[in-house]
Amino acid sequence: MNTQDVMNECKLFYLAGQETTSSLLNWTIVLLSRFPSWQQKAREEVNLVFGSNTPDYDGLNRLVRKDTKLGNMTLPATSQILIPIIMIHQDPELWGEDAKEFKPERFSEGILKATRGQTIYLPFGGGPKQCIGQNLALLEVKMALSLILQNFSFQLSPSYAHAPAGLLILEPQYGTPIILHRL
Repeated sequence: MNTQDVMNECKLFYLAGQETTSSLLNWTIVLLSRFPSWQQKAREEVNLVFGSNTPDYDGLNRLVRKDTKLGNMTLPATSQILIPIIMIHQDPELWGEDAKEFKPERFSEGILKATRGQTIYLPFGGGPKQCIGQNLALLEVKMALSLILQNFSFQLSPSYAHAPAGLLILEPQYGTPIILHRL
């Protein structure tokens, strides 16, 4: 690798970590604003763990190289293969009729139990191409959310318009105006 390649890799890591972590935190705040009882449960857990202390540190894209037969389908060379993660995460055949409902308790006994042993929960991809920033992203979000929950209650602004948009990263099309109330 030359210097330019290293710089490009550094930019990629920064942007990938920034965008995805921001999106995760954004949607978490939207959902906790819509479900104040879960916001309160999350706050109680943060306060139980940290008290008044500051929380501390305690790609799947594929390109077909040559025409390929897969079952009864032919994938032409240069076709891009993607796993439709958003569709998988909302599929009633995989998750049940309540697949699109906000139900954090479905994960209370772990991801394996929630997915009935299937490898269908892929927010950070999987296998050899799993996001190498997963641990850092989750740490950043947990710390930020813990600080917010310790110090504020929040609700969506009346100007919030629910309009998820995007292909690879689902983001609020018009942002997430939040009203904070200091505790």
